[in-house]
Amino acid sequence: MAASLGLRGAASGLWYWSSRRRPAANLAAVCSRSMASKTPVGFIGLGNMGNPMAKNLMKHGYPLILYDVFPDACKEFQEAGEQVASSPADVAEKADRIITMLPTSLNSVEVYTGANGILKKVKKGSLLIDSSTIDPSVSKELAKEVEKMGAVFMDAPVSGGVGAARSGNLTFMVGGVEDEFAAAKELLGCMGSNVMYCGAVGTGQAAKICNNMLLAISMIGTAEAMNLGIRSGLDPKLLAKILNMSSGRCWSSDTYNPVPGVMDGVPSSNNYQGGFGTTLMAKDLGLAQDSATNTKTPILLGSLAHQIYRMMCAKGYSKKDFSSVFQYLREEETF
Repeated sequence: MAASLGLRGAASGLWYWSSRRRPAANLAAVCSRSMASKTPVGFIGLGNMGNPMAKNLMKHGYPLILYDVFPDACKEFQEAGEQVASSPADVAEKADRIITMLPTSLNSVEVYTGANGILKKVKKGSLLIDSSTIDPSVSKELAKEVEKMGAVFMDAPVSGGVGAARSGNLTFMVGGVEDEFAAAKELLGCMGSNVMYCGAVGTGQAAKICNNMLLAISMIGTAEAMNLGIRSGLDPKLLAKILNMSSGRCWSSDTYNPVPGVMDGVPSSNNYQGGFGTTLMAKDLGLAQDSATNTKTPILLGSLAHQIYRMMCAKGYSKKDFSSVFQYLREEETF
């Protein structure tokens, strides 16, 4: 199952787990977990999302053991006194709570099951939380492999973007054994304001895929509406204000507007740098397409959104934030 760790942790990411005995509801186990609450937490994947997530764990007093395929990503943490590991296996040897935040299913498989993966050194009773957005079937397979080693796996993808990662206001969608949810929430609550239990392993990923499909559709719709309004003579800030006090209001219009100059502190006002990459959105829409095929679910707009983001990647937008769909539509006169 191993594949190359080609990309740095993104959108997605950090991960943590606590030393604990399996589903004990007795006072001794609860006390043990409480006493262990400030023991080191492993965090793998320090990209656009993982970096601020790890920093929020630090703010809450958790010592970290970190790893990223790009050593420079660990530099500022090392300078702050945190421990940097040489591999995912090294992290697992030194921490029994680990959070992973990685770009793709292949990256997650490599980090967990690769030659120097977590499962090479994982300790029994360890809690492994994967905040990557990946195929739900891959999460289920990883959970089976982790269980064979006597550890616990939970999928906990996030929503909210880089801004919410920095402010500690992410939403976590958690799938796994319900008896382990409290232990996961202790850590995830340091990075998010909403930590939702979704059900068995894989349901967190299912919720995230549905959310991102809707996000892509709404971003394209916002971009089209803004472009139409601007070409019809409306001032973009005025149009955005009207949309945001009307029934068309959505997150893409009022929090992450895709038009340059309408909002400060968003990628559209920074040449679409940072944020959530177009490549990652295309990847997530591919996951939605796969899930729709497997469940025989019609996703007409989701499929169209997938094609639009794939075309954007082919036209040079792959490294830009996904809100650059506005720029893409402005430049494409042939539709």
